[in-house]
Amino acid sequence: MARTRVRIARIVSLLALSAVLPLATGCGTDSSSSGADDPKAAGHKPVVVVTTTWEGAFAKAAGAEDVTVIVPRSVHHAPDYDPKPSDLAAVAKADFVLYAPFEPYASKIKEAAGSKAKLVEVNLDNDPAKAGAEVVRLGGLFGTRDSAARWRTSLDGEIAKLNGELKAAWPGGKSPAVVTQVFTAWAAGLAGATTVGTYGPEPVTPAQLASLSAEKPAYVLDNAHMSTGTVLPDAGAKQVNIVNYPDEDLDLLAVYRDAAAELKKSMGGA
Repeated sequence: MARTRVRIARIVSLLALSAVLPLATGCGTDSSSSGADDPKAAGHKPVVVVTTTWEGAFAKAAGAEDVTVIVPRSVHHAPDYDPKPSDLAAVAKADFVLYAPFEPYASKIKEAAGSKAKLVEVNLDNDPAKAGAEVVRLGGLFGTRDSAARWRTSLDGEIAKLNGELKAAWPGGKSPAVVTQVFTAWAAGLAGATTVGTYGPEPVTPAQLASLSAEKPAYVLDNAHMSTGTVLPDAGAKQVNIVNYPDEDLDLLAVYRDAAAELKKSMGGA
């Protein structure tokens, strides 16, 4: 919490920069009087700023074409990032600013930038059903419902394909037992695996270690962005790193493909 407060204080100190930022709204302009300022107006493409590539992938899937990412993908823990003046300039021109609940500085960035953008909290969960529903919701906000609906159809088809491939790779033809970090449970579902225990986001305690090991899982699905090393060192389980964040191309479907490839390799099917 101390580190987060330091970063929030730094962002607030950047408020003075707002006086020199090229605000998209313009002085004395009433945005409600102009269709060009309405993100849903015909022909208007929403300008979206997102904190990370994860929110960016949701925005792109929902139909947004103008998406700016603030936190580089190399920063695995978004609250550790120190926003730059250029980030505030991007926010100042945005129609929407997307963030996650664990990124508490998003509202401060918007305030410091002097932006009139709509601040949107995103449910970052790669569970296919939840991701599809969230993308459709964002499409409604952006005025891009058709694009969001088409992407959801693509998601359903991709998940069905990958699930079939992973089931075909089950060792011995049986659903493998897995222990999964709470934010990578979606990958267990993708594989059709049997979840026998979960852990995190806090480190595994000795009591949890004993309990999870007793379940004799074949695999541990670890969150690559919150890893604390080998989770069950004496359980004989293979540990598979699952990545939640998309690459810079903001392709959320690639996250599912990459996870499936890692799972298939661990099951000996690659």
